[in-house]
Amino acid sequence: MAKRELLILRHGKSDWGSGVEDFNRPLKNRGKRAAQRMGVWLWQQELRPDLVISSPAERAINTAHKCCKSMDMPVSGIARDERVYAASLQALLAVLADVPQEHRRVMLVGHNPGLEELLMYLTDNAEEFTVDGKLLPTATLAQLTMPEQWNDLAPGCATLNVVRRPRELPEGFPWPAPRGEEVRERPAYYYTQSAVIPYRIRDNGEAEFLVVGSSGKKHWVVPKGIKEPELSPQDSAAREAWEEAGVRGEVAAELLGHYDAVKWGAHCSVDVFAMRVDEVLDDDVWEESHRKRRWLSAQQAARDLKQPELRAILLELAERVGS
Repeated sequence: MAKRELLILRHGKSDWGSGVEDFNRPLKNRGKRAAQRMGVWLWQQELRPDLVISSPAERAINTAHKCCKSMDMPVSGIARDERVYAASLQALLAVLADVPQEHRRVMLVGHNPGLEELLMYLTDNAEEFTVDGKLLPTATLAQLTMPEQWNDLAPGCATLNVVRRPRELPEGFPWPAPRGEEVRERPAYYYTQSAVIPYRIRDNGEAEFLVVGSSGKKHWVVPKGIKEPELSPQDSAAREAWEEAGVRGEVAAELLGHYDAVKWGAHCSVDVFAMRVDEVLDDDVWEESHRKRRWLSAQQAARDLKQPELRAILLELAERVGS
């Protein structure tokens, strides 16, 4: 039977000044980018895992999400295991012992000091990879060759092959992923986006269209965001509509239009879909109510939208729905 591989990833740099309890402490932007760079590196090295196990703590699960998305892996398959949070060596060994034998390459995302204790237990050569007294700084990844069985891990049974630290990786991201020659500010999947134009039909038969405030509150937009690697463009757009505008509805299967938008130092490709709204959250329960939103006629909405190409797409939709 072939040897197994274990990837040990410590969570990215977190925000100690967030004022929340330890379990909910979020990643800093620096920590997010580091996790994404590590994901791209894993993809380039053809080291994508077939199982990811993460602590459920915010900084760890977000690290796992950022890393997986950057190597074009679905985040829905990430296994959250409470034993990995604040874990002892014995707890982490128990987590690995429960890994089904069909998984050959496993990534474990968690915290120090438990992860370093696990490394020191499993290998006899971990000290060779220590730099400035540190083995696993935040967002650092270790790759080990493991024995044949996950449930039989004795001291020194594994070999530590690589310890990769974020500072050793390029700041930018290859475009297109994973080996493109162009370098961009964000991972490749950021530049494929989808949007919806939410509308509803009033009792008098007239259509009205929903616009929301941009994140910077400087102009009016429609819900738009990154197409999540594991979601269809329509499902990604529907998620953005719920988060950014507090609305749900039926997203049309047919592409309504397309435009390019400049963001993160390059052009984002945006697919636009129509969404007939059938549920609107009240402002007091809509999480992003700070954005504000307005129902407008087609002409008013088109006038207020920032993107010229989007105005034309909205007016085309208005003709289709009889506004």
